[in-house]
Amino acid sequence: MTSLLNTTFCGVEFENPLILPSGIITEIPAHKKAEDAGAGGVTLKSFTVQPREGHSLPRIIKYDHGFLNSVGLRNAGIEKGKEAVKEYFLHARVPTIVSVFATNVKDFVQLLETFAPLHPAMIELNLSCPNVEDEFGKPTGDEVESAARVVREAKKIVRNIPLIAKLSPNLPTIVDIAKTCEAEGINGLSAINTVGPGMVIDIKTKKPVLGHLKGGVSGPGIFPIAVAKIYDLYEAVKVPILGMGGVTSWQNAVEIMMAGASLVGVGSAVYSKGYGVFEEIKAGMIKYMEENGVGSVQEMVGIAHQR
Repeated sequence: MTSLLNTTFCGVEFENPLILPSGIITEIPAHKKAEDAGAGGVTLKSFTVQPREGHSLPRIIKYDHGFLNSVGLRNAGIEKGKEAVKEYFLHARVPTIVSVFATNVKDFVQLLETFAPLHPAMIELNLSCPNVEDEFGKPTGDEVESAARVVREAKKIVRNIPLIAKLSPNLPTIVDIAKTCEAEGINGLSAINTVGPGMVIDIKTKKPVLGHLKGGVSGPGIFPIAVAKIYDLYEAVKVPILGMGGVTSWQNAVEIMMAGASLVGVGSAVYSKGYGVFEEIKAGMIKYMEENGVGSVQEMVGIAHQR
């Protein structure tokens, strides 16, 4: 039955369209939990050139409609990261996406020169991390020209490895940036990153709850924003979209695919429902497809655009 869920994205075959997005798990070996739980693919935590401990605790908190996170790109850096990824690839059974973050072309190039030789299924250019602006300034993907330069140089390095750009929902120019990335040769898009930043204040302590004060907002509360942004991107570009942002149910997965996503990121739902959410969503999608005569997940992609 699961053959109903088989799909292809940027030439890479997936047993199902559900992907663990970057940042949900920080330790590389632990990503196997999502693979074992039935995810169709996995995106590793974004790597930076230098190791990062991340922001002060607490880094993730729950609020009424989802989560706030200020992990701050916690990762092992380029040297230890490369070895951890090599080890992970020895046992990975599903397509694995390596995600990289930098604030300038030079660092992006260094990251890509390190990870491209490991031949990941795809490489994600994280152009939109919202939790580190106080350290790094605006993300590279906030401006059309800077995003174009990154993609242009990246394509020279990755060669035949599919390259996807992760975009921020916080910009009115998200469609312009997507079009520019496509013109420079990007193979796919990943959208959306978290919304915000947002803040939660404890009225007892009278202080912000997050250690870093503010953080990216995720979870069910941002789902309608994700659907709208993906709908707009699908109208504007021809490259496929890995859609994410508040997906917690099979109904959400179907809806976001109808908006234009070919793959579906399931992230914060892992915190709220556990890893069983992958099988739960897959079962619901299969039942919906069988009951509605849908022969493949590709048939649902962008169907909401039919007029």
